[in-house]
Amino acid sequence: MGLMDKIRGEFVDIIEWLDDTNTTLAWRFPRYDNEIKNGAELIVREGQQAVFVYRGQLADRYGPGHYTLTTENMPIMSTLQGWRHGFDSPFRSEVYFVNTRPVTDLRWGTPQPVTVRDPDFRMVQVRANGTTIVKVLDPAVFLRQVIGTESVVEMEQITDLLRRNIVLAFSDMVLASGLGAIDLQGRQVELSDKLREFVAQRVASFGLGVDAVTMTISLPEEIQQAMTRGVARGVEASGFADNVRDPNRYQQVQAADAMLAAAQNPAQGAVGAAMQAGMGVALGGQLAGAVQGGFAPRQPPPLPGQPQFHVDLNGQAAGPFPVDQLRQFVSSGQLTPRTNVWTDGMQAWAAAGSVPALQPLFAGPPPLPGTPPPMPPAG
Repeated sequence: MGLMDKIRGEFVDIIEWLDDTNTTLAWRFPRYDNEIKNGAELIVREGQQAVFVYRGQLADRYGPGHYTLTTENMPIMSTLQGWRHGFDSPFRSEVYFVNTRPVTDLRWGTPQPVTVRDPDFRMVQVRANGTTIVKVLDPAVFLRQVIGTESVVEMEQITDLLRRNIVLAFSDMVLASGLGAIDLQGRQVELSDKLREFVAQRVASFGLGVDAVTMTISLPEEIQQAMTRGVARGVEASGFADNVRDPNRYQQVQAADAMLAAAQNPAQGAVGAAMQAGMGVALGGQLAGAVQGGFAPRQPPPLPGQPQFHVDLNGQAAGPFPVDQLRQFVSSGQLTPRTNVWTDGMQAWAAAGSVPALQPLFAGPPPLPGTPPPMPPAG
């Protein structure tokens, strides 16, 4: 280093930070062995704050502006240095510039699903992701908790810290809301601002603030499929949810879907056609109310001990079906006294008309009161 460079390097005349990025959060002015002299110029640009640190202690802070460093505008440093009547000799101090502009497009997501207690589907695991806008809200706290002795702090250095706290805040928000999975997804735009509040509470201890949070909640595939089936049948979400609360009802809907799919399979030929016709009758009463604003009133499950029969439909075993459903098969002509049936306790398949439990299905109605008995045939 030449003589002139050495002379110019003895003192710091201008302290400033020319930041051309939007990802650097803090930068320490490279003082090296230079000293700050009385009357040095400090330039703090918009979106910056300058913090002086003397021997590990926070001293004076400066917002955007142009300052001439004297004892009058350095009260804390004057106290730490013991300047009673001003200072003439240069002094040493670390100067940190902190970026206070918002940093946008920080992406976050839940690495593991969050379990939600749902009134319709009981326990559901949901995932969420989105973006957030953060900024340094309190440079002094940020300096103590994050910067430490670092000369430069980039956004990527605290990204993992922020994401962990956002995920924890999401879990806290879900628990506090008390909403089920479907309601969370339906109100995710409204809940984004609530999530911002939870995130802000968590990151405030690092001197950070949150301007905005976006959130997209994803439900498990099986829940999405169940909702899609409900919409396809013209069922309101609330009406569909009422039915999935009942595990027996949900199983009936699943069984109906499976049987309808089998009936629509061309490979089954006549069997598929018979099952389609039979199921059309059997399920008509259960699903007819769905198109008119909700499922029909719930039917109680079969009474304990009530037999359920397998039915031979064109050489294919179907069922088991309760007796009440078999009555509908009789009405549609799918079940006759000669149709083979089987239930627990029977040694082999037998004609329905020979099974005592099914014989009432084929009996005609009794004669009306007061009707005379039929005349015997003429001899």
